[in-house]
Amino acid sequence: MPRARTSHQYDRQTAVAQEDAGGCLSFYILPPFAVVLIACLLTALALKAPIQTSALPIVQPMSPATSLSPIFTREVQHWGNDILRWATAAALDPNLVATVMQIESCGDPRAFSRAGAMGLFQVMPFHFRFGENGFDPETNALRGVNYLAQSLQTANGDGRLALAGYNGGIGVITRGEWTWHAETQRYVKYGAPIYEDARNGSLSSAALNEWYEKYGVSLCGQAHQRLGLP
Repeated sequence: MPRARTSHQYDRQTAVAQEDAGGCLSFYILPPFAVVLIACLLTALALKAPIQTSALPIVQPMSPATSLSPIFTREVQHWGNDILRWATAAALDPNLVATVMQIESCGDPRAFSRAGAMGLFQVMPFHFRFGENGFDPETNALRGVNYLAQSLQTANGDGRLALAGYNGGIGVITRGEWTWHAETQRYVKYGAPIYEDARNGSLSSAALNEWYEKYGVSLCGQAHQRLGLP
Protein backbone atom coordinates (compact mmCIF):
# COMPACT_ATOMS: atom_id res chain seq x y z
CA MET A 1 0.00 0.00 0.00
CA PRO A 2 1.26 3.45 -0.66
CA ARG A 3 2.96 5.14 2.10
CA ALA A 4 1.61 8.39 3.37
CA ARG A 5 3.54 11.36 1.98
CA THR A 6 5.42 13.41 4.42
CA SER A 7 4.94 17.12 4.64
CA HIS A 8 8.31 17.64 2.98
CA GLN A 9 7.44 15.31 0.12
CA TYR A 10 4.11 17.02 -0.34
CA ASP A 11 5.64 20.48 -0.54
CA ARG A 12 8.23 19.32 -3.07
CA GLN A 13 5.69 17.57 -5.28
CA THR A 14 3.42 20.60 -5.08
CA ALA A 15 6.26 22.83 -6.20
CA VAL A 16 7.03 20.51 -9.10
CA ALA A 17 3.36 20.48 -10.04
CA GLN A 18 3.29 24.28 -9.96
CA GLU A 19 6.39 24.40 -12.18
CA ASP A 20 4.70 21.94 -14.57
CA ALA A 21 1.56 24.06 -14.52
CA GLY A 22 3.66 27.13 -15.30
CA GLY A 23 5.17 25.25 -18.20
CA CYS A 24 1.75 24.35 -19.55
CA LEU A 25 0.68 27.99 -19.24
CA SER A 26 3.76 29.09 -21.23
CA PHE A 27 2.84 26.53 -23.90
CA TYR A 28 -0.60 28.12 -24.35
CA ILE A 29 0.86 31.66 -24.44
CA LEU A 30 3.54 30.90 -27.05
CA PRO A 31 1.39 30.58 -30.20
CA PRO A 32 -0.23 34.08 -29.96
CA PHE A 33 3.14 35.59 -29.19
CA ALA A 34 4.65 33.87 -32.21
CA VAL A 35 1.83 35.16 -34.42
CA VAL A 36 2.46 38.73 -33.25
CA LEU A 37 6.19 38.34 -33.81
CA ILE A 38 5.70 36.96 -37.33
CA ALA A 39 3.24 39.75 -38.14
CA CYS A 40 5.79 42.36 -37.06
CA LEU A 41 8.48 40.75 -39.22
CA LEU A 42 6.18 40.65 -42.23
CA THR A 43 5.24 44.30 -41.74
CA ALA A 44 8.89 45.30 -41.59
CA LEU A 45 9.62 43.39 -44.78
CA ALA A 46 6.63 44.97 -46.50
CA LEU A 47 7.86 48.46 -45.66
CA LYS A 48 11.24 47.70 -47.18
CA ALA A 49 9.82 46.04 -50.28
CA PRO A 50 9.73 48.16 -53.47
CA ILE A 51 6.34 49.53 -54.52
CA GLN A 52 4.89 47.71 -57.50
CA THR A 53 4.08 50.67 -59.76
CA SER A 54 2.22 48.43 -62.15
CA ALA A 55 -0.53 48.15 -59.58
CA LEU A 56 -0.95 51.92 -59.33
CA PRO A 57 -3.44 53.78 -61.56
CA ILE A 58 -1.80 55.51 -64.52
CA VAL A 59 -3.06 58.91 -65.62
CA GLN A 60 -2.60 59.36 -69.33
CA PRO A 61 -1.97 62.95 -70.49
CA MET A 62 -4.09 64.40 -73.23
CA SER A 63 -2.60 63.60 -76.61
CA PRO A 64 -1.41 66.73 -78.43
CA ALA A 65 -2.85 67.56 -81.85
CA THR A 66 -0.75 66.13 -84.66
CA SER A 67 -2.16 68.21 -87.51
CA LEU A 68 -4.18 71.31 -88.22
CA SER A 69 -7.79 71.37 -89.22
CA PRO A 70 -8.19 71.12 -93.01
CA ILE A 71 -10.37 74.25 -93.11
CA PHE A 72 -7.38 76.62 -93.15
CA THR A 73 -6.04 77.89 -96.46
CA ARG A 74 -2.97 76.41 -98.13
CA GLU A 75 -0.86 79.40 -97.08
CA VAL A 76 -1.56 78.70 -93.40
CA GLN A 77 -1.18 74.94 -93.88
CA HIS A 78 2.32 75.70 -95.18
CA TRP A 79 3.25 76.60 -91.60
CA GLY A 80 1.50 73.57 -90.10
CA ASN A 81 4.49 71.93 -88.40
CA ASP A 82 5.71 75.26 -87.07
CA ILE A 83 2.27 76.14 -85.74
CA LEU A 84 2.13 72.84 -83.88
CA ARG A 85 5.54 73.51 -82.39
CA TRP A 86 4.78 77.10 -81.41
CA ALA A 87 1.42 76.17 -79.93
CA THR A 88 2.89 73.30 -77.92
CA ALA A 89 5.56 75.59 -76.46
CA ALA A 90 2.87 78.04 -75.31
CA ALA A 91 0.39 75.33 -74.20
CA LEU A 92 -2.18 76.51 -76.74
CA ASP A 93 -4.54 74.77 -79.13
CA PRO A 94 -2.76 74.91 -82.52
CA ASN A 95 -6.08 75.59 -84.22
CA LEU A 96 -6.45 78.78 -82.18
CA VAL A 97 -2.96 79.83 -83.24
CA ALA A 98 -3.79 79.00 -86.86
CA THR A 99 -7.00 81.05 -86.65
CA VAL A 100 -5.00 84.11 -85.62
CA MET A 101 -2.46 83.58 -88.40
CA GLN A 102 -5.26 83.07 -90.93
CA ILE A 103 -6.91 86.42 -90.17
CA GLU A 104 -3.75 88.40 -89.46
CA SER A 105 -1.51 87.51 -92.40
CA CYS A 106 -2.81 84.38 -94.16
CA GLY A 107 0.70 83.04 -93.64
CA ASP A 108 2.66 85.91 -95.19
CA PRO A 109 5.86 86.37 -93.12
CA ARG A 110 6.39 89.82 -94.62
CA ALA A 111 2.88 91.13 -94.06
CA PHE A 112 2.82 94.76 -92.89
CA SER A 113 -0.17 96.86 -91.90
CA ARG A 114 -0.75 100.62 -92.07
CA ALA A 115 -0.68 100.63 -88.25
CA GLY A 116 2.80 99.12 -88.29
CA ALA A 117 1.91 95.51 -87.34
CA MET A 118 4.46 93.05 -88.65
CA GLY A 119 4.82 89.49 -89.88
CA LEU A 120 2.88 86.26 -89.51
CA PHE A 121 1.00 87.31 -86.38
CA GLN A 122 0.96 91.05 -87.08
CA VAL A 123 2.82 91.93 -83.92
CA MET A 124 3.16 95.63 -83.09
CA PRO A 125 6.78 96.90 -82.90
CA PHE A 126 6.62 97.72 -79.18
CA HIS A 127 6.21 94.00 -78.37
CA PHE A 128 9.69 93.22 -79.69
CA ARG A 129 12.87 93.55 -77.72
CA PHE A 130 15.67 95.81 -78.85
CA GLY A 131 17.54 94.31 -81.79
CA GLU A 132 14.91 91.67 -82.66
CA ASN A 133 13.80 91.23 -86.27
CA GLY A 134 10.01 91.39 -86.20
CA PHE A 135 9.72 89.73 -89.60
CA ASP A 136 11.68 86.66 -88.55
CA PRO A 137 9.04 83.91 -88.27
CA GLU A 138 10.44 82.45 -85.06
CA THR A 139 10.71 85.82 -83.33
CA ASN A 140 7.33 86.94 -84.60
CA ALA A 141 5.69 83.72 -83.44
CA LEU A 142 7.37 83.92 -80.03
CA ARG A 143 5.95 87.38 -79.34
CA GLY A 144 2.59 86.85 -81.00
CA VAL A 145 1.80 83.43 -79.56
CA ASN A 146 2.90 84.45 -76.07
CA TYR A 147 0.56 87.44 -76.23
CA LEU A 148 -2.24 85.14 -77.36
CA ALA A 149 -1.52 82.87 -74.37
CA GLN A 150 -1.75 85.85 -72.01
CA SER A 151 -5.01 86.87 -73.63
CA LEU A 152 -6.46 83.38 -73.25
CA GLN A 153 -5.41 83.23 -69.60
CA THR A 154 -7.04 86.60 -68.91
CA ALA A 155 -10.17 85.34 -70.67
CA ASN A 156 -10.24 82.25 -68.40
CA GLY A 157 -9.91 79.93 -71.38
CA ASP A 158 -12.63 81.58 -73.51
CA GLY A 159 -11.29 81.42 -77.07
CA ARG A 160 -13.69 84.07 -78.34
CA LEU A 161 -12.60 86.62 -75.73
CA ALA A 162 -8.96 85.66 -76.27
CA LEU A 163 -9.31 86.60 -79.93
CA ALA A 164 -10.85 89.93 -78.95
CA GLY A 165 -7.98 90.56 -76.57
CA TYR A 166 -5.41 89.69 -79.20
CA ASN A 167 -6.84 92.21 -81.65
CA GLY A 168 -8.03 95.00 -79.40
CA GLY A 169 -5.66 94.62 -76.46
CA ILE A 170 -6.11 92.42 -73.42
CA GLY A 171 -7.92 95.24 -71.63
CA VAL A 172 -11.02 94.83 -73.82
CA ILE A 173 -11.69 91.36 -72.34
CA THR A 174 -13.19 92.80 -69.17
CA ARG A 175 -15.17 95.52 -70.93
CA GLY A 176 -18.61 95.29 -72.50
CA GLU A 177 -18.59 94.28 -76.15
CA TRP A 178 -20.47 97.44 -77.09
CA THR A 179 -17.25 99.35 -76.23
CA TRP A 180 -15.11 97.32 -78.64
CA HIS A 181 -13.87 98.96 -81.82
CA ALA A 182 -15.55 97.87 -85.04
CA GLU A 183 -12.36 96.09 -86.12
CA THR A 184 -12.32 93.97 -82.94
CA GLN A 185 -16.01 93.13 -83.32
CA ARG A 186 -15.37 92.05 -86.93
CA TYR A 187 -12.31 90.07 -85.84
CA VAL A 188 -14.38 88.11 -83.34
CA LYS A 189 -17.30 87.77 -85.73
CA TYR A 190 -15.15 85.71 -88.08
CA GLY A 191 -12.43 84.40 -85.81
CA ALA A 192 -14.67 82.74 -83.21
CA PRO A 193 -16.70 80.57 -85.63
CA ILE A 194 -13.59 79.74 -87.65
CA TYR A 195 -11.94 78.48 -84.49
CA GLU A 196 -15.05 76.55 -83.46
CA ASP A 197 -15.22 74.85 -86.86
CA ALA A 198 -11.54 73.92 -86.64
CA ARG A 199 -11.83 72.64 -83.08
CA ASN A 200 -14.96 70.62 -83.79
CA GLY A 201 -13.38 68.73 -86.68
CA SER A 202 -15.36 70.35 -89.49
CA LEU A 203 -14.11 69.81 -93.04
CA SER A 204 -15.12 73.29 -94.15
CA SER A 205 -16.03 76.61 -92.60
CA ALA A 206 -18.67 78.99 -93.87
CA ALA A 207 -17.20 81.74 -91.69
CA LEU A 208 -13.74 81.27 -93.19
CA ASN A 209 -15.15 81.24 -96.71
CA GLU A 210 -17.02 84.49 -96.04
CA TRP A 211 -13.94 86.09 -94.50
CA TYR A 212 -11.86 85.00 -97.50
CA GLU A 213 -14.28 86.50 -100.02
CA LYS A 214 -14.54 89.82 -98.16
CA TYR A 215 -11.02 90.30 -96.79
CA GLY A 216 -8.73 87.41 -97.63
CA VAL A 217 -8.42 87.24 -101.41
CA SER A 218 -5.71 89.87 -101.74
CA LEU A 219 -4.01 88.98 -98.45
CA CYS A 220 -3.82 85.27 -99.23
CA GLY A 221 -2.83 85.93 -102.83
CA GLN A 222 0.14 87.94 -101.59
CA ALA A 223 1.07 85.21 -99.10
CA HIS A 224 0.75 82.55 -101.78
CA GLN A 225 3.18 84.41 -104.00
CA ARG A 226 5.57 85.22 -101.18
CA LEU A 227 5.77 81.56 -100.12
CA GLY A 228 6.30 80.40 -103.69
CA LEU A 229 3.41 77.95 -103.58
CA PRO A 230 2.38 76.30 -106.87
